[in-house]
Amino acid sequence: MPVAKSELPFAETSAGPPAKPCPICGKPANLATRPFCSKRCADVDLHRWLGGVYTIPVADAEAENRDADKT
Repeated sequence: MPVAKSELPFAETSAGPPAKPCPICGKPANLATRPFCSKRCADVDLHRWLGGVYTIPVADAEAENRDADKT
């Protein structure tokens, strides 16, 4: 039974559509460090994650309840 292309690991799908650019610097992505172009850009992204740069702002539910009670 043939395996669907989407189930193959990255290394086996290199013949597919062209890679998207690196999200950090915009250069073409490297197969070994996909989706980044280099280890350096991968490390920059990791540092951003660990530093809390990639956060989703969340409204505090308790603060919303207090604001609703005041009106």
